[in-house]
Amino acid sequence: MTLWQLIILASIVCFALKFAGYLIPPALIQRPTPARVANLLTVALLAGLIAVQTFGKGEHLVLDARVPAILAAAGLYALKVPFIVVVIVAAALAAGIRALT
Repeated sequence: MTLWQLIILASIVCFALKFAGYLIPPALIQRPTPARVANLLTVALLAGLIAVQTFGKGEHLVLDARVPAILAAAGLYALKVPFIVVVIVAAALAAGIRALT
């Protein structure tokens, strides 16, 4: 399969999943367990995306300036520091580490 065929296939699958969502009765989604699974699945997918974007480069594992920046951002976020400050500190830390290496 070529890249474009994979993209078209993925688009069709995404559309089919979106369409299938309209066929599910609302009463099923409003139950506690499916609602909790949907909420946790969103967080898990976002965490996976962050991990792949932070630690991956192509097919290789890369540990560079992004790792301490993410750790600092997570720590500041846990301390409930305003989001803009978290972003600025993480960016400054990554830039400082890159400047030194």
